[in-house]
Amino acid sequence: MEMVSETAQFDSPMPHSKYAPVYPMLDQFELWNPLRYTSGQPWNFFHQMREQAPVMWQSVGKKHAGFWSLSSYEDIQAAELQPEIFSSQAGAINLVVGPRKEWKHVRLTEAALNSLINLDKPFHMKVRLQQKEFFKPSFVAELGEKVAVKVDQLLDDLERRGPVVDFVKHFTEKLPVFTLCEMLGVDEADRPRIIEWMHYLERAQLFTVAPWRSLLSEPSFPFKFKPKVSEMFEYGEAMFTDRRANPRGDLLSAIANSQLDGEPFPLKFWDGSWLLIIFAGNDTTRNSLSGTMRLLTQFPDQKQAVLDNPDLLTDMLQEALRLTSPVIHMRRTATQDTHIRDQKIAAGEKVVFWYGAGNRDPSVFPDPDRMDLTRDNVARHLAFGYGPHNCLGNRVALMQMRIAYSKILERFPNIEWTGKQTIAPNSFVHAVSSLTVNLYGKR
Repeated sequence: MEMVSETAQFDSPMPHSKYAPVYPMLDQFELWNPLRYTSGQPWNFFHQMREQAPVMWQSVGKKHAGFWSLSSYEDIQAAELQPEIFSSQAGAINLVVGPRKEWKHVRLTEAALNSLINLDKPFHMKVRLQQKEFFKPSFVAELGEKVAVKVDQLLDDLERRGPVVDFVKHFTEKLPVFTLCEMLGVDEADRPRIIEWMHYLERAQLFTVAPWRSLLSEPSFPFKFKPKVSEMFEYGEAMFTDRRANPRGDLLSAIANSQLDGEPFPLKFWDGSWLLIIFAGNDTTRNSLSGTMRLLTQFPDQKQAVLDNPDLLTDMLQEALRLTSPVIHMRRTATQDTHIRDQKIAAGEKVVFWYGAGNRDPSVFPDPDRMDLTRDNVARHLAFGYGPHNCLGNRVALMQMRIAYSKILERFPNIEWTGKQTIAPNSFVHAVSSLTVNLYGKR
């Protein structure tokens, strides 16, 4: 298997599509610009896209490739089920992948390309199957017993720090790291480093798109960025090397000893696996936990319904995932000329799935901006993707959320968001970097 970093079609200047856009090119929101996401996702713009331009071309200036945006649930779902036409591997999933000479950190960019999430048939399923043991219901249930203990410890810490605390700093960023490290087999002493690395990964997009803005918002960031990211990869390489020589019963060992057609994976794929695990296994769950707290405050009647009937907890979490949509988008590359609705799309052009837009499509979810645990299709959301690339770790994420909120609502039934939050500039994930709560509600 050749590395995606060597074979992908990187973005070339393409301010205009080959075929004329059928729908208007709305420009009220720069979908590609991470700076635009610090107030959350553009729900109103998504609504406008669905209504006026469900297959919309947006330019990214003269130096980069523009892209087609899909905003309707039906179109996203249909495209997800056609990976032979809408390829992950041909151009990778990131919204902008410039030429190698523009890469701020070569190893990081290569790793972002060389991972399971960027593979198509036949490699995608072959790699995925070698990790499936760590996502089976029996393994997740056993892991859940450890998670329950950790949740109690974190809630004890919240109570000591309360009543007003940063829910992200003291809970939502710690729980997914614990769970992830238990799966991987990372020693307790090394776990705080993953939280630190996550900070630099989340802000990497801003550093790439607007380096001066990154410097102004965090003066030390440009100087620490490369050393910290290099430290992360060196640690991962050491861990994989150890697990190949001395395998244990953990996910790192499974990845380190994976093979494709009898050949071990090269170091570049280890880098990609390490990056994907840290980012996908940590960041999305953290933001789902944070987003759920915000929603329970915004929709107190739905929170009360769960307090009155804990059996509604699972439906509450599914509805929270729909409304939060922690992964904002995925990108694909058209492998041939094709159509979506009546819009012709040329081979090589980029197509982006906006999951939050699809998750608030009123044709599928009536009154879509309202939290409603009684929806009969509450689990039909696209928060975990759809089709062959459906999130491998969705059971682990839901397990953490279920245990966390079961215990939170039992112990702090009046907990609520104070209205204060910070969202990092990131167009790929809804990155809630702080969210203040009052454990006992308004007094």
